[in-house]
Amino acid sequence: MSDFETMLSSVMNPLERFVKFRVGNPSDAEDIVQEVLIAAYRNADMVSNEEMFKPWILGIAKHKCNDYFRASAKRMELPLESIEETVAAIGLHGVTTRIAVRETLDRLGDTERQILYLSFFKELSQAEIARRLGIPVGTVKSRLFHAKQQFREQYPYETKGETDMKRNQNILPEYLPDYQITKTDGEPFAVCWEETMGWFIVPKVGERCSWAMYDFPKRKRTEQCELTVVGRAEVHGVEGVEIEAVEYDPVSFNRFDGSNETKSSFIAQLTDTHCRFLAESHVEDGVKRVFTFLDGDEFTKNWGFGKDNCGKETHLSPKGTIRKEGNVITTAKSAFMLDVVGRYEVAINGKRYDTVCVIDAGEYESGVLTEQYLDQNGRTVLWRRFNRDDWMQERYKRPWAELLPENERITVDEQTYVHWYDCITDYIL
Repeated sequence: MSDFETMLSSVMNPLERFVKFRVGNPSDAEDIVQEVLIAAYRNADMVSNEEMFKPWILGIAKHKCNDYFRASAKRMELPLESIEETVAAIGLHGVTTRIAVRETLDRLGDTERQILYLSFFKELSQAEIARRLGIPVGTVKSRLFHAKQQFREQYPYETKGETDMKRNQNILPEYLPDYQITKTDGEPFAVCWEETMGWFIVPKVGERCSWAMYDFPKRKRTEQCELTVVGRAEVHGVEGVEIEAVEYDPVSFNRFDGSNETKSSFIAQLTDTHCRFLAESHVEDGVKRVFTFLDGDEFTKNWGFGKDNCGKETHLSPKGTIRKEGNVITTAKSAFMLDVVGRYEVAINGKRYDTVCVIDAGEYESGVLTEQYLDQNGRTVLWRRFNRDDWMQERYKRPWAELLPENERITVDEQTYVHWYDCITDYIL
């Protein structure tokens, strides 16, 4: 095998992952990978440095993906009244409307929207626009200048429907309020769950969230986290938003440099169908460490979820893969182990919430089961974690039934799981 082929073999996984993340159609993604390989072989003499090979071939992939997007855009023949649907990102799960851009365009006048559409989305020259509209080229130039100026003044625009959640500093209680979970007779409702997996924040510009962890049986707060979406971000050509997180008194295995205040940053993406993490970074031993979706197990073992890190589904309804009867849970085992299992009323902090229970039965981590109670807004009211009795025995040395003898037990596929801790967010306060 030649040196070139050896280097190519070493980057095939990140190359395929990069293209699949950017292009939603699997067959198109495979075609693009083949085009990249052909281009790389044709230009093999351009790079011999192993350290430069990966960014070089990913650069080729980026250009091939951009060519694909441009070709796709030229095939879009949409009327002017549908312009908001043309501003889209094409991702692993199809077309995702960039809401901030779309709603900015909605705020412009018809003339501004028309000229921007013809120039940027139809890619017409100023002369072609002038012929189509029957106006002088000079008028096209002045209208386009004015439209771009208007767009810049309006953008970024805070999207419609973004929640202005009640927040105060350190409002999460020191002890978890008593709660009651009661199964109701109603059919489980479908829910749009846009929160990031395990972090409870919706990855949209303007969103903020605080959550806290409470160990059982004492119910005392052990960790608190504050998250803020600080702006839009891009990782290897995939768009998302950046989230800054500060964890106070984090558990030992989440601490960096022994600090009681851990800061980290995430980039997450919300599409029409899924929510997923794209990157994570933190400072450790004075070095900023960055992990992205191209880093394989180094990333996916902590931040990945779903096949090829597609993320979690945002539109949930019962699939029948998990059943819950009291404290007995059974699963289909071979199926994707996240499902809506029933409708429940959760009474907590003096309020009552109509919720559905979403169970993750080891999909995120083997030997761990979580219950997440979501209201009709798709927000978390209560999150509960259970460990299989033998989970992580190399670290904790004893079965969980011995470590936490007072805690609730459930049975999952005839194996014992023990309640460990709960989380709530400032959404319920």
